[in-house]
Amino acid sequence: MTDDLHVQLQKEKAEQAELIKKLEEAHHQLLQSEKMASIGSLAAGVAHEINNPIGFVASNTGNLEHYINDLFILIDAYRAELLTYTATPKTDALAKSLDLDFLRLDIKNLLAENLDGIGRVKRIVQDLKDFSHVDHGEWVLANLHQGLDSTLNIVNNELKYKATVEKKYGNIPPIYCIASQLNQVFMNLLVNAAHAIESNGKITIETGQKNDMVFVAIRDTGKGIPKENLPRIFDPFFTTKPVGKGTGLGLSLSYGIVKRHNGKITVDSVPGQGTCFTVWLPVNNYPVET
Repeated sequence: MTDDLHVQLQKEKAEQAELIKKLEEAHHQLLQSEKMASIGSLAAGVAHEINNPIGFVASNTGNLEHYINDLFILIDAYRAELLTYTATPKTDALAKSLDLDFLRLDIKNLLAENLDGIGRVKRIVQDLKDFSHVDHGEWVLANLHQGLDSTLNIVNNELKYKATVEKKYGNIPPIYCIASQLNQVFMNLLVNAAHAIESNGKITIETGQKNDMVFVAIRDTGKGIPKENLPRIFDPFFTTKPVGKGTGLGLSLSYGIVKRHNGKITVDSVPGQGTCFTVWLPVNNYPVET
């Protein structure tokens, strides 16, 4: 075998290996994307199923509040009449043991707490629906602030033990986008920010517009990214998390989603001080065929 032929075969072998690698990456990204779509559909289905019982519980609790108010009006009327008579020792003892004034106040507080809890569940359900956007067509005119708020509520359990969240929302217009996919990007960036913080940190979300681009910047006070890792952070399967803690696909998928929206993601990081990921999206955006 001549040297030229050997070099040619080695070159073709390397090209095939690179192609196989790209196909594997595309396959894994497709699986991850399909997985997120399935989770979104499942979340929307669960939200719909929760909505029904929560609806009648809320309605029944509201009616119960009215009925109890009516009962206390009747009780007050009876008490007023009883004051014109001499109460028997048995009746007097019963009134003191029941502590009607306490019951009146505590029942009111219990009903208020129940209604507040129901309201919180309804907001979570709505956030699940907003996050998944299953009720809408793929490309919609969406409010990014609404998407950020829904996503924050969905990932609240990941954030609340690690950091306080500060929102610095600017004046940005709605943009055409696949809202559920952008919510996935925000989710990935927020969860990564939380994972970068050991405890008692801060996550700042800032939005605004510069020329014909809107931006969403998510900044954390975590451990930062070493300079040598920055060029690779959007590569598929690259992760600095311990084995079993991450797939290395979150940022890669986010990069692909933003690129599909004619946008870009930039990153600034200082080890020991924190990281800021900024998503840039065009104001006048148009659907991109995939």
